[in-house]
Amino acid sequence: MSEELLINITPQETRIAFLENGMLQEVHIERSSRRGLVGNIYRGKVVRVLPGMQAAFVEVGLARTAFLHASDIDTDNQDSGEPAISALLREGQEIIVQVVKDPLGTKGARLTTHLSIPARFLVYMPKNAHTGVSQRIEDETERERLKGLIREIAEQHGGGGYIARTAAEGIPREALEKDIQFLAKLWTELQERIRESKDVALVHEDMPLVMRTMRDLADADIEKVRIDSRETYLKVQKFANKFIPSLANSIEHYTGERPIFDLYGVDDEIQRALGRKVQLKSGGYLIIDQTEAMTTVDVNTGAFVGHRNLEETIFKTNLEAAQAIARQLRLRNLGGIIIIDFIDMEDPEHRRQVLRALEKSLERDHAKTSISEVSALGLVQMTRKRTRESLEHVLCEACPTCGGRGTLKTAETVCYEIFREIMRAVRQFDAQQLLVLASQEVVDLLVDEESTSVAELEEFIGRPINFQVESLYTQEQFDVVLM
Repeated sequence: MSEELLINITPQETRIAFLENGMLQEVHIERSSRRGLVGNIYRGKVVRVLPGMQAAFVEVGLARTAFLHASDIDTDNQDSGEPAISALLREGQEIIVQVVKDPLGTKGARLTTHLSIPARFLVYMPKNAHTGVSQRIEDETERERLKGLIREIAEQHGGGGYIARTAAEGIPREALEKDIQFLAKLWTELQERIRESKDVALVHEDMPLVMRTMRDLADADIEKVRIDSRETYLKVQKFANKFIPSLANSIEHYTGERPIFDLYGVDDEIQRALGRKVQLKSGGYLIIDQTEAMTTVDVNTGAFVGHRNLEETIFKTNLEAAQAIARQLRLRNLGGIIIIDFIDMEDPEHRRQVLRALEKSLERDHAKTSISEVSALGLVQMTRKRTRESLEHVLCEACPTCGGRGTLKTAETVCYEIFREIMRAVRQFDAQQLLVLASQEVVDLLVDEESTSVAELEEFIGRPINFQVESLYTQEQFDVVLM
Protein backbone atom coordinates (compact mmCIF):
# COMPACT_ATOMS: atom_id res chain seq x y z
CA MET A 1 0.00 0.00 0.00
CA SER A 2 1.50 3.34 -1.03
CA GLU A 3 1.15 6.23 1.41
CA GLU A 4 1.73 9.93 0.83
CA LEU A 5 1.61 13.11 2.87
CA LEU A 6 0.64 16.38 1.20
CA ILE A 7 1.47 19.48 3.25
CA ASN A 8 -0.12 22.82 2.33
CA ILE A 9 1.24 25.88 4.16
CA THR A 10 -0.16 29.42 4.25
CA PRO A 11 0.55 32.12 6.88
CA GLN A 12 -2.93 31.55 8.35
CA GLU A 13 -3.13 27.76 8.43
CA THR A 14 -1.34 24.45 7.92
CA ARG A 15 -3.23 21.60 6.24
CA ILE A 16 -1.96 18.04 5.97
CA ALA A 17 -3.57 15.32 3.84
CA PHE A 18 -2.71 11.68 4.48
CA LEU A 19 -3.35 9.47 1.43
CA GLU A 20 -3.38 5.70 0.94
CA ASN A 21 -3.24 4.51 -2.69
CA GLY A 22 -4.12 8.03 -3.82
CA MET A 23 -7.26 8.16 -1.64
CA LEU A 24 -7.62 10.72 1.15
CA GLN A 25 -7.81 9.07 4.59
CA GLU A 26 -7.04 11.82 7.10
CA VAL A 27 -6.95 15.62 7.16
CA HIS A 28 -5.19 17.62 9.87
CA ILE A 29 -5.76 21.37 10.03
CA GLU A 30 -4.12 23.83 12.38
CA ARG A 31 -4.79 27.56 12.27
CA SER A 32 -2.17 30.01 13.51
CA SER A 33 -4.89 31.84 15.48
CA ARG A 34 -6.05 28.63 17.22
CA ARG A 35 -3.37 26.03 17.70
CA GLY A 36 -4.16 22.63 19.23
CA LEU A 37 -3.30 22.30 22.92
CA VAL A 38 -2.94 18.52 23.34
CA GLY A 39 0.47 17.71 24.85
CA ASN A 40 0.99 21.21 26.30
CA ILE A 41 2.13 21.30 29.94
CA TYR A 42 1.02 24.13 32.25
CA ARG A 43 1.54 25.37 35.76
CA GLY A 44 -2.12 25.74 36.73
CA LYS A 45 -4.15 26.86 39.72
CA VAL A 46 -7.14 24.98 41.13
CA VAL A 47 -10.11 27.38 41.13
CA ARG A 48 -12.90 25.02 42.15
CA VAL A 49 -13.11 21.52 43.63
CA LEU A 50 -16.33 19.56 42.92
CA PRO A 51 -16.60 16.61 45.36
CA GLY A 52 -19.89 15.45 43.77
CA MET A 53 -18.20 15.04 40.38
CA GLN A 54 -14.83 13.87 41.76
CA ALA A 55 -13.27 16.62 39.66
CA ALA A 56 -11.78 20.10 39.74
CA PHE A 57 -11.63 23.13 37.48
CA VAL A 58 -8.12 24.40 36.88
CA GLU A 59 -7.07 27.81 35.54
CA VAL A 60 -4.27 27.39 32.96
CA GLY A 61 -4.64 30.66 31.10
CA LEU A 62 -7.13 29.53 28.43
CA ALA A 63 -10.50 31.08 27.51
CA ARG A 64 -12.29 28.50 29.70
CA THR A 65 -11.11 26.79 32.86
CA ALA A 66 -9.89 23.25 32.20
CA PHE A 67 -11.29 20.05 33.73
CA LEU A 68 -9.31 17.57 35.86
CA HIS A 69 -10.93 14.33 37.05
CA ALA A 70 -9.70 12.47 40.15
CA SER A 71 -8.80 9.43 38.00
CA ASP A 72 -6.35 11.63 36.06
CA ILE A 73 -4.43 12.70 39.16
CA ASP A 74 -1.14 10.99 39.90
CA THR A 75 -1.21 9.36 43.38
CA ASP A 76 1.37 7.14 45.06
CA ASN A 77 -1.11 4.75 46.71
CA GLN A 78 -2.59 3.18 43.58
CA ASP A 79 -3.74 0.03 45.42
CA SER A 80 -6.17 1.67 47.83
CA GLY A 81 -8.68 2.74 45.18
CA GLU A 82 -9.40 6.24 43.93
CA PRO A 83 -9.08 8.82 46.76
CA ALA A 84 -11.66 11.59 47.13
CA ILE A 85 -10.87 14.69 45.05
CA SER A 86 -11.00 16.84 48.21
CA ALA A 87 -8.14 14.76 49.67
CA LEU A 88 -6.04 15.37 46.56
CA LEU A 89 -6.68 19.04 45.74
CA ARG A 90 -7.70 22.27 47.41
CA GLU A 91 -8.78 25.60 45.93
CA GLY A 92 -5.86 27.92 45.21
CA GLN A 93 -3.37 25.04 44.96
CA GLU A 94 -0.77 25.22 42.17
CA ILE A 95 -0.41 22.07 40.10
CA ILE A 96 1.50 20.88 37.00
CA VAL A 97 -0.93 19.52 34.38
CA GLN A 98 -0.94 18.37 30.76
CA VAL A 99 -3.73 18.73 28.19
CA VAL A 100 -5.06 15.38 26.94
CA LYS A 101 -8.14 16.73 25.11
CA ASP A 102 -8.60 20.03 23.34
CA PRO A 103 -11.58 22.20 24.33
CA LEU A 104 -14.58 20.75 22.46
CA GLY A 105 -17.80 22.73 21.95
CA THR A 106 -18.74 24.25 25.31
CA LYS A 107 -16.34 22.03 27.29
CA GLY A 108 -12.95 23.22 28.50
CA ALA A 109 -9.72 21.29 27.92
CA ARG A 110 -9.32 17.94 29.72
CA LEU A 111 -6.21 17.65 31.91
CA THR A 112 -4.05 15.01 33.57
CA THR A 113 -1.16 15.10 36.03
CA HIS A 114 0.27 11.91 34.49
CA LEU A 115 2.80 13.76 32.35
CA SER A 116 4.04 12.13 29.12
CA ILE A 117 6.48 13.45 26.52
CA PRO A 118 6.58 11.80 23.08
CA ALA A 119 9.63 11.38 20.86
CA ARG A 120 9.99 9.51 17.57
CA PHE A 121 10.00 5.95 18.96
CA LEU A 122 9.16 6.35 22.64
CA VAL A 123 6.83 8.15 25.01
CA TYR A 124 8.48 9.15 28.30
CA MET A 125 6.50 9.15 31.56
CA PRO A 126 8.73 10.81 34.17
CA LYS A 127 6.49 9.98 37.16
CA ASN A 128 6.05 6.32 36.26
CA ALA A 129 8.35 3.29 36.28
CA HIS A 130 6.24 1.26 33.83
CA THR A 131 7.68 -0.05 30.54
CA GLY A 132 5.10 -0.78 27.84
CA VAL A 133 4.87 -1.52 24.13
CA SER A 134 2.25 -0.36 21.62
CA GLN A 135 -0.50 -2.95 21.10
CA ARG A 136 0.03 -2.62 17.35
CA ILE A 137 3.36 -4.42 17.74
CA GLU A 138 1.97 -7.97 17.93
CA ASP A 139 5.13 -10.11 17.69
CA GLU A 140 5.82 -11.32 21.25
CA THR A 141 9.58 -11.75 20.69
CA GLU A 142 9.85 -8.16 19.43
CA ARG A 143 7.80 -6.87 22.37
CA GLU A 144 10.13 -8.56 24.85
CA ARG A 145 13.24 -7.33 22.98
CA LEU A 146 12.02 -3.73 23.15
CA LYS A 147 11.06 -3.96 26.83
CA GLY A 148 14.46 -5.40 27.74
CA LEU A 149 16.40 -2.76 25.79
CA ILE A 150 14.32 0.14 27.13
CA ARG A 151 14.71 -0.94 30.78
CA GLU A 152 18.44 -1.41 30.34
CA ILE A 153 19.01 1.99 28.66
CA ALA A 154 16.56 3.86 30.93
CA GLU A 155 18.50 2.82 34.07
CA GLN A 156 21.55 4.66 32.72
CA HIS A 157 19.56 7.87 32.12
CA GLY A 158 17.67 8.52 35.34
CA GLY A 159 14.87 5.94 35.14
CA GLY A 160 11.23 6.83 34.54
CA GLY A 161 8.67 4.96 32.47
CA TYR A 162 8.59 4.47 28.69
CA ILE A 163 6.14 3.19 26.11
CA ALA A 164 7.51 1.97 22.77
CA ARG A 165 5.47 3.45 19.91
CA THR A 166 4.47 1.49 16.79
CA ALA A 167 7.36 3.10 14.87
CA ALA A 168 9.81 1.39 17.29
CA GLU A 169 9.20 -2.07 15.78
CA GLY A 170 12.50 -3.55 14.58
CA ILE A 171 14.66 -0.50 15.31
CA PRO A 172 18.21 -0.97 16.70
CA ARG A 173 19.42 -0.21 20.23
CA GLU A 174 21.21 3.00 19.10
CA ALA A 175 17.93 4.59 17.92
CA LEU A 176 16.26 3.83 21.26
CA GLU A 177 19.28 5.21 23.10
CA LYS A 178 19.11 8.48 21.10
CA ASP A 179 15.40 8.85 21.92
CA ILE A 180 15.96 8.23 25.64
CA GLN A 181 18.88 10.72 25.74
CA PHE A 182 16.74 13.31 23.93
CA LEU A 183 13.79 12.78 26.29
CA ALA A 184 15.98 12.89 29.43
CA LYS A 185 17.49 16.20 28.29
CA LEU A 186 14.05 17.62 27.42
CA TRP A 187 12.69 16.61 30.84
CA THR A 188 15.64 18.32 32.61
CA GLU A 189 14.95 21.54 30.67
CA LEU A 190 11.24 21.26 31.40
CA GLN A 191 11.85 20.85 35.16
CA GLU A 192 13.98 23.99 35.05
CA ARG A 193 11.15 25.93 33.37
CA ILE A 194 8.67 24.61 35.96
CA ARG A 195 10.93 25.83 38.79
CA GLU A 196 11.35 29.25 37.18
CA SER A 197 7.66 29.72 36.26
CA LYS A 198 5.41 31.78 38.49
CA ASP A 199 1.64 31.64 38.85
CA VAL A 200 -0.33 30.26 35.84
CA ALA A 201 2.00 29.64 32.88
CA LEU A 202 2.65 27.45 29.82
CA VAL A 203 5.87 25.53 30.58
CA HIS A 204 6.02 23.19 27.57
CA GLU A 205 4.37 23.46 24.15
CA ASP A 206 4.09 20.51 21.81
CA MET A 207 5.58 20.80 18.32
CA PRO A 208 3.67 22.56 15.52
CA LEU A 209 1.41 20.34 13.38
CA VAL A 210 3.95 19.57 10.61
CA MET A 211 6.61 18.32 13.03
CA ARG A 212 4.04 16.41 15.11
CA THR A 213 2.84 14.68 11.95
CA MET A 214 6.37 13.74 10.94
CA ARG A 215 6.95 12.39 14.45
CA ASP A 216 3.64 10.54 14.83
CA LEU A 217 2.45 9.53 11.34
CA ALA A 218 5.53 9.29 9.14
CA ASP A 219 6.83 5.73 8.95
CA ALA A 220 8.58 3.37 6.56
CA ASP A 221 5.42 2.98 4.44
CA ILE A 222 5.39 6.67 3.45
CA GLU A 223 6.61 6.91 -0.13
CA LYS A 224 6.38 10.67 -0.59
CA VAL A 225 6.07 13.80 1.53
CA ARG A 226 5.22 16.80 -0.68
CA ILE A 227 5.44 20.29 0.84
CA ASP A 228 4.45 23.48 -0.99
CA SER A 229 6.48 25.84 1.23
CA ARG A 230 10.27 26.03 0.81
CA GLU A 231 10.81 27.25 4.38
CA THR A 232 8.79 24.36 5.85
CA TYR A 233 10.44 21.90 3.43
CA LEU A 234 13.92 22.87 4.75
CA LYS A 235 12.75 22.53 8.38
CA VAL A 236 11.19 19.11 7.72
CA GLN A 237 14.30 17.96 5.81
CA LYS A 238 16.48 18.95 8.78
CA PHE A 239 14.10 17.20 11.22
CA ALA A 240 14.05 14.05 9.07
CA ASN A 241 17.85 13.92 8.70
CA LYS A 242 18.13 13.99 12.49
CA PHE A 243 15.24 11.75 13.53
CA ILE A 244 13.96 9.81 10.47
CA PRO A 245 16.94 9.47 8.05
CA SER A 246 15.16 6.67 6.15
CA LEU A 247 12.51 9.18 5.08
CA ALA A 248 14.80 12.07 4.12
CA ASN A 249 14.97 11.12 0.41
CA SER A 250 11.16 10.92 0.17
CA ILE A 251 10.63 14.59 1.08
CA GLU A 252 9.98 16.91 -1.87
CA HIS A 253 9.45 20.63 -2.27
CA TYR A 254 6.35 20.95 -4.47
CA THR A 255 6.69 23.85 -6.93
CA GLY A 256 3.85 23.04 -9.35
CA GLU A 257 1.42 25.65 -10.68
CA ARG A 258 -1.66 23.81 -9.44
CA PRO A 259 -2.37 24.02 -5.68
CA ILE A 260 -1.01 20.87 -4.05
CA PHE A 261 -4.42 19.73 -2.73
CA ASP A 262 -5.86 19.93 -6.26
CA LEU A 263 -3.54 17.12 -7.38
CA TYR A 264 -5.71 14.52 -5.64
CA GLY A 265 -8.98 16.44 -5.34
CA VAL A 266 -8.43 16.81 -1.60
CA ASP A 267 -10.51 19.99 -1.28
CA ASP A 268 -13.47 18.25 -2.98
CA GLU A 269 -13.12 15.32 -0.56
CA ILE A 270 -13.07 17.71 2.41
CA GLN A 271 -16.22 19.38 1.07
CA ARG A 272 -17.95 15.99 0.79
CA ALA A 273 -16.81 15.07 4.32
CA LEU A 274 -18.84 17.98 5.68
CA GLY A 275 -22.11 16.55 4.32
CA ARG A 276 -24.45 14.10 6.05
CA LYS A 277 -24.76 11.73 3.12
CA VAL A 278 -21.96 9.47 1.85
CA GLN A 279 -22.66 7.69 -1.42
CA LEU A 280 -21.43 4.09 -1.76
CA LYS A 281 -20.27 2.70 -5.11
CA SER A 282 -23.00 0.04 -5.06
CA GLY A 283 -25.75 2.68 -4.93
CA GLY A 284 -26.28 2.40 -1.16
CA TYR A 285 -25.43 5.30 1.12
CA LEU A 286 -24.56 6.32 4.69
CA ILE A 287 -26.18 9.06 6.75
CA ILE A 288 -23.78 10.44 9.38
CA ASP A 289 -25.14 12.66 12.16
CA GLN A 290 -22.84 14.28 14.71
CA THR A 291 -24.39 15.31 18.03
CA GLU A 292 -22.96 16.49 21.37
CA ALA A 293 -23.35 13.03 22.93
CA MET A 294 -22.49 10.70 20.06
CA THR A 295 -22.23 10.16 16.32
CA THR A 296 -24.77 7.94 14.55
CA VAL A 297 -24.22 6.22 11.21
CA ASP A 298 -27.21 4.80 9.31
CA VAL A 299 -26.62 2.37 6.42
CA ASN A 300 -29.16 2.24 3.56
CA THR A 301 -29.33 0.12 0.38
CA GLY A 302 -30.59 3.06 -1.67
CA ALA A 303 -30.62 2.23 -5.39
CA PHE A 304 -28.67 -1.03 -4.95
CA VAL A 305 -30.92 -3.99 -5.75
CA GLY A 306 -28.27 -6.70 -6.21
CA HIS A 307 -28.38 -9.65 -8.59
CA ARG A 308 -29.35 -12.59 -6.42
CA ASN A 309 -31.55 -12.09 -3.37
CA LEU A 310 -32.33 -9.54 -0.69
CA GLU A 311 -30.08 -11.07 1.99
CA GLU A 312 -27.12 -11.04 -0.44
CA THR A 313 -27.85 -7.42 -1.38
CA ILE A 314 -27.94 -6.40 2.28
CA PHE A 315 -24.73 -8.29 3.05
CA LYS A 316 -22.85 -6.69 0.12
CA THR A 317 -24.07 -3.20 1.09
CA ASN A 318 -23.06 -3.70 4.74
CA LEU A 319 -19.59 -4.97 3.75
CA GLU A 320 -19.00 -1.93 1.56
CA ALA A 321 -20.42 0.33 4.29
CA ALA A 322 -18.01 -1.11 6.91
CA GLN A 323 -14.99 0.02 4.86
CA ALA A 324 -16.56 3.39 4.06
CA ILE A 325 -17.42 4.02 7.74
CA ALA A 326 -13.85 3.32 8.88
CA ARG A 327 -12.57 5.83 6.31
CA GLN A 328 -15.17 8.46 7.21
CA LEU A 329 -14.35 8.24 10.93
CA ARG A 330 -10.70 9.00 10.15
CA LEU A 331 -11.46 11.63 7.52
CA ARG A 332 -13.98 13.51 9.68
CA ASN A 333 -11.94 12.81 12.85
CA LEU A 334 -15.06 11.66 14.67
CA GLY A 335 -14.54 10.57 18.27
CA GLY A 336 -16.37 9.49 21.39
CA ILE A 337 -19.35 7.10 21.17
CA ILE A 338 -20.32 5.99 17.65
CA ILE A 339 -23.49 3.98 16.94
CA ILE A 340 -23.70 2.20 13.59
CA ASP A 341 -27.06 0.96 12.31
CA PHE A 342 -26.19 -1.62 9.67
CA ILE A 343 -29.07 -3.02 7.62
CA ASP A 344 -30.56 -6.01 9.49
CA MET A 345 -28.99 -9.35 8.52
CA GLU A 346 -30.61 -12.71 9.21
CA ASP A 347 -27.47 -14.82 8.75
CA PRO A 348 -25.16 -14.80 11.85
CA GLU A 349 -22.16 -15.53 9.58
CA HIS A 350 -22.93 -12.40 7.57
CA ARG A 351 -23.05 -10.35 10.80
CA ARG A 352 -19.70 -11.78 11.89
CA GLN A 353 -18.08 -11.01 8.53
CA VAL A 354 -19.36 -7.41 8.50
CA LEU A 355 -18.06 -6.84 12.03
CA ARG A 356 -14.69 -8.36 11.05
CA ALA A 357 -14.56 -6.12 7.95
CA LEU A 358 -15.12 -3.07 10.17
CA GLU A 359 -12.40 -4.18 12.60
CA LYS A 360 -9.96 -4.84 9.75
CA SER A 361 -10.67 -1.45 8.13
CA LEU A 362 -10.03 0.28 11.47
CA GLU A 363 -6.64 -1.39 11.95
CA ARG A 364 -4.92 1.41 10.04
CA ASP A 365 -6.59 4.11 12.13
CA HIS A 366 -4.07 6.00 14.25
CA ALA A 367 -6.70 6.74 16.91
CA LYS A 368 -7.56 4.00 19.39
CA THR A 369 -10.89 2.29 18.64
CA SER A 370 -12.98 -0.28 20.48
CA ILE A 371 -15.93 -2.19 18.96
CA SER A 372 -18.71 -4.08 20.74
CA GLU A 373 -20.70 -7.00 19.36
CA VAL A 374 -23.97 -6.36 17.51
CA SER A 375 -26.59 -5.36 20.12
CA ALA A 376 -30.08 -6.86 20.53
CA LEU A 377 -31.40 -4.00 18.40
CA GLY A 378 -28.94 -4.80 15.62
CA LEU A 379 -26.68 -1.81 16.37
CA VAL A 380 -22.90 -1.80 16.54
CA GLN A 381 -21.57 0.36 19.35
CA MET A 382 -17.98 1.56 19.22
CA THR A 383 -15.72 4.24 20.62
CA ARG A 384 -12.91 6.15 18.97
CA LYS A 385 -10.47 8.16 21.05
CA ARG A 386 -11.19 11.85 20.72
CA THR A 387 -8.33 14.27 21.46
CA ARG A 388 -8.85 17.04 18.91
CA GLU A 389 -11.92 18.65 17.36
CA SER A 390 -13.64 16.97 14.43
CA LEU A 391 -13.24 18.31 10.89
CA GLU A 392 -16.74 19.80 11.07
CA HIS A 393 -15.98 21.65 14.32
CA VAL A 394 -12.72 23.04 12.91
CA LEU A 395 -14.25 24.25 9.63
CA CYS A 396 -17.89 25.02 10.47
CA GLU A 397 -20.15 26.71 12.99
CA ALA A 398 -23.82 26.18 13.81
CA CYS A 399 -26.22 27.75 11.29
CA PRO A 400 -27.49 31.06 12.77
CA THR A 401 -30.85 30.59 11.03
CA CYS A 402 -31.75 27.14 12.39
CA GLY A 403 -29.44 27.16 15.43
CA GLY A 404 -27.83 23.88 14.39
CA ARG A 405 -31.13 21.95 14.13
CA GLY A 406 -30.75 21.44 10.40
CA THR A 407 -34.43 22.33 9.81
CA LEU A 408 -36.57 25.49 9.65
CA LYS A 409 -40.20 26.07 10.57
CA THR A 410 -42.23 26.31 7.39
CA ALA A 411 -43.63 29.71 6.31
CA GLU A 412 -47.10 28.30 7.05
CA THR A 413 -46.13 27.43 10.66
CA VAL A 414 -44.77 30.97 11.16
CA CYS A 415 -48.01 32.48 9.75
CA TYR A 416 -50.07 30.65 12.36
CA GLU A 417 -47.64 31.73 15.10
CA ILE A 418 -48.19 35.34 13.94
CA PHE A 419 -51.98 34.91 14.16
CA ARG A 420 -51.64 33.63 17.75
CA GLU A 421 -49.28 36.50 18.67
CA ILE A 422 -51.79 39.04 17.26
CA MET A 423 -54.56 37.53 19.41
CA ARG A 424 -52.32 37.73 22.51
CA ALA A 425 -51.33 41.34 21.75
CA VAL A 426 -54.87 42.72 21.24
CA ARG A 427 -56.12 41.09 24.45
CA GLN A 428 -53.37 42.74 26.51
CA PHE A 429 -52.88 46.14 24.88
CA ASP A 430 -54.89 48.88 23.18
CA ALA A 431 -54.00 49.58 19.56
CA GLN A 432 -55.62 51.25 16.55
CA GLN A 433 -53.86 48.95 14.08
CA LEU A 434 -51.11 46.32 13.90
CA LEU A 435 -47.95 46.05 11.81
CA VAL A 436 -46.39 42.64 11.19
CA LEU A 437 -42.67 42.58 10.31
CA ALA A 438 -41.56 39.26 8.76
CA SER A 439 -39.44 37.66 6.02
CA GLN A 440 -40.38 37.86 2.34
CA GLU A 441 -41.61 34.22 2.23
CA VAL A 442 -43.91 34.68 5.23
CA VAL A 443 -45.37 38.02 4.06
CA ASP A 444 -45.98 36.56 0.57
CA LEU A 445 -47.95 33.70 2.13
CA LEU A 446 -49.95 36.05 4.39
CA VAL A 447 -51.08 38.36 1.57
CA ASP A 448 -51.71 35.52 -0.90
CA GLU A 449 -52.82 32.04 0.27
CA GLU A 450 -53.65 33.17 3.83
CA SER A 451 -55.37 36.44 2.80
CA THR A 452 -58.83 35.02 3.68
CA SER A 453 -57.57 34.05 7.17
CA VAL A 454 -56.08 37.55 7.61
CA ALA A 455 -59.40 39.19 6.58
CA GLU A 456 -61.33 36.99 9.06
CA LEU A 457 -58.82 37.84 11.82
CA GLU A 458 -59.12 41.60 11.08
CA GLU A 459 -62.91 41.35 11.33
CA PHE A 460 -62.66 39.37 14.60
CA ILE A 461 -60.30 41.81 16.37
CA GLY A 462 -61.83 44.92 14.75
CA ARG A 463 -58.46 46.39 13.74
CA PRO A 464 -56.53 46.53 10.44
CA ILE A 465 -53.34 44.45 10.04
CA ASN A 466 -50.49 45.71 7.82
CA PHE A 467 -47.44 43.79 6.64
CA GLN A 468 -43.85 44.85 6.04
CA VAL A 469 -41.01 42.73 4.64
CA GLU A 470 -37.80 42.78 6.68
CA SER A 471 -35.06 41.53 4.36
CA LEU A 472 -32.68 40.68 7.23
CA TYR A 473 -35.21 38.50 9.05
CA THR A 474 -34.89 34.71 8.79
CA GLN A 475 -37.99 32.69 7.93
CA GLU A 476 -38.66 32.05 11.65
CA GLN A 477 -38.31 35.67 12.79
CA PHE A 478 -41.21 38.11 13.08
CA ASP A 479 -42.45 41.04 15.18
CA VAL A 480 -45.98 42.30 15.83
CA VAL A 481 -45.96 46.07 16.40
CA LEU A 482 -48.98 47.82 17.99
CA MET A 483 -49.74 51.28 16.54
